[in-house]
Amino acid sequence: MEIFLYTLSVMYSPGPVNFIGLNSGLLGQLKQSIGFFIGVGCAMLFLFLTLGYVGEAVIPHNWLHYISLVGAVYTFYMAVKMLTAYLESTEKAEHQLSFLNGFLIQLFNPKGILVILPVTTIMYPAAKITGVMIFVVSLIISMGAAGAPFVYALAGKFLGDKISDPKWFNYLNKIMAIMLIVTGLGMLRDFIIGMNLL
Repeated sequence: MEIFLYTLSVMYSPGPVNFIGLNSGLLGQLKQSIGFFIGVGCAMLFLFLTLGYVGEAVIPHNWLHYISLVGAVYTFYMAVKMLTAYLESTEKAEHQLSFLNGFLIQLFNPKGILVILPVTTIMYPAAKITGVMIFVVSLIISMGAAGAPFVYALAGKFLGDKISDPKWFNYLNKIMAIMLIVTGLGMLRDFIIGMNLL
């Protein structure tokens, strides 16, 4: 039970994946973003299974700052796409999210890896989760991970339904992009600290 509480509390907190989900809801792209949500869940399942079966040796702690750098670059890329989009209406939104977008941003999201490492290296062994149970528990947690940006997208859709003027969609789109940039800067800071560049 502690495993699920821990993972859900971290996965449903604000972060790059959830900001992108919120933005997709604001732009009325909830249905078009289903592949993105599935990609997020698949990336989490891949990481859980890899670390759950092979252990911490697959991603040593000293590699986390490099993952932070890749995550920051990809987050900046998504933010630039959002900043440069001009929306005349929600139906004409140009940047639709794909399975690959969701998979890559979650795969290189240090927050996701930092959730998985203690679960697979400490909590699974303590709860005697081994063998096929690693797959079952990891699958359940990964479905929760896919649900996080979906819940944010639902919240965005509810808010987006209340707005009729396209200029407000553009303002909100820019705000989401700026939030992504701030998140990316946090990842970049983790890289700089990890490399002892300060």
